[in-house]
Amino acid sequence: MFRDEKETFAREVTAPLLTWLSENGKPLPWRNSPTPYHVWISEIMLQQTRTAAVIPYYERFLAELPDIPALAAVPDDRLMKLWEGLG
Repeated sequence: MFRDEKETFAREVTAPLLTWLSENGKPLPWRNSPTPYHVWISEIMLQQTRTAAVIPYYERFLAELPDIPALAAVPDDRLMKLWEGLG
């Protein structure tokens, strides 16, 4: 498949999926501000347990650790306390 064909195919597949998501997707907090850090944290948490269970942990975690420098600076015991109970 040539480059133009791949790009056309990608557009033809992507557009309907994005339309479906905007019409049917669940409102999730990591979709509100999809920074790499927010997505990364949500992906790690979502590996642990169900989506509904992740939401309050995600919101509490980001309220206290909003970015990578904050995450890097937090003491291990506090980090583990924020993560405690997440599956």
